[in-house]
Amino acid sequence: MASLTKHSPVLISVFLYLLSTTGFAAQKADSVILYTQNTKVSVTPGQMVDYQVDLINNGNELINADISLSGLPSTWKYTLRSGSFSVSQMAVLPHDKRNMSLSVIVPMNANKGSYHFRMTAGNLAEMPLTIVVSEQGTFKSEFTTDQANMQGNNSSVFTYQANLKNSTAETQTYSFQSTAPRGWSVAFKSNSRQVTSVEVNPNSSVGVTIEIDPPDMAEAGTYRIPVSASTSSSSAELALEAVITGTYGMELSTPTGLLSTSITAGELRRIELIVKNTGSAILQGVQLSASAPLNWEVSFDPRKIDMIEPGKSAGVTALIKAAKKAIAGDYVTSIDARTPEATSKAQFRISVRTSMLWGWVGILIICSSVAGIYYLFRKYGRR
Repeated sequence: MASLTKHSPVLISVFLYLLSTTGFAAQKADSVILYTQNTKVSVTPGQMVDYQVDLINNGNELINADISLSGLPSTWKYTLRSGSFSVSQMAVLPHDKRNMSLSVIVPMNANKGSYHFRMTAGNLAEMPLTIVVSEQGTFKSEFTTDQANMQGNNSSVFTYQANLKNSTAETQTYSFQSTAPRGWSVAFKSNSRQVTSVEVNPNSSVGVTIEIDPPDMAEAGTYRIPVSASTSSSSAELALEAVITGTYGMELSTPTGLLSTSITAGELRRIELIVKNTGSAILQGVQLSASAPLNWEVSFDPRKIDMIEPGKSAGVTALIKAAKKAIAGDYVTSIDARTPEATSKAQFRISVRTSMLWGWVGILIICSSVAGIYYLFRKYGRR
């Protein structure tokens, strides 16, 4: 008991020293704080997360702490700035605070899920942070349209509205190309101006108008027109379709182009006709008809043409018979070639000659009259 009393002053001094040291360490550890308002955020791939972070010194001494991040995926990029400077160490006076900006870029190909990391100020303070990636990321370009199929005739211009999206982390310049069939014209427009390339910011989109002009003689059918937008590191393709319904047209004429002839009253004349398909669609069931003068007869061989392919022709013979009592002069006969989709008309000028028989009859009548008069003069002229 005497020994304990003898050493009591020493023990008390040690106890007080340890108590003061422990209290100082606890106070120092609690006096430095890293603070930001949003410690858990939800974003989509390609977004940038900005934090405003305060380093708070509630202690009585100046601190100079190393600022760092740990636990962030290696493919993620971040910047740490104070004002206009990048920082890795920050000093704060007693009972003061300093602000810094932390920007974390979520990669375009980040997987869906939660990512946990820490921001530390040396061994004085740390702050846990969480970024939740709400959807599966990609690292590609997308070329899309809501309407990839259009229909029209070969005189139409097919206009498609497309969207080009840059799902990469860098600005990309896309060049446009097309492998349309021969004779087809493809033009790309952005902001109402014809272009061969466009620049698209990261995780952004631009609207692209694609105009496709088929050749004038494009046959009816479905045509596939692939178009693409590509860079040195990324590309996207879009398959467009144009359905050509074809145009209908025909031309009725003769092999020589001559639309006049002559005929003798009461006789039959054969006229060779040509019906040409001037459209791009097949003509089916071509019917022929005629409008002729009174008492004239017109027929056709054949009367109906089953089919004429685009650019092809078919021959028809028109059999025209003039009226027996048709007097000499010019007559007009109209001939029609018709389908439900197209029609063509040709007007023929036909000159009618009187029959030679009536000419000889007239001559005989004249001769008979002359002979009769001569006979009368011979018989009664001497009296």
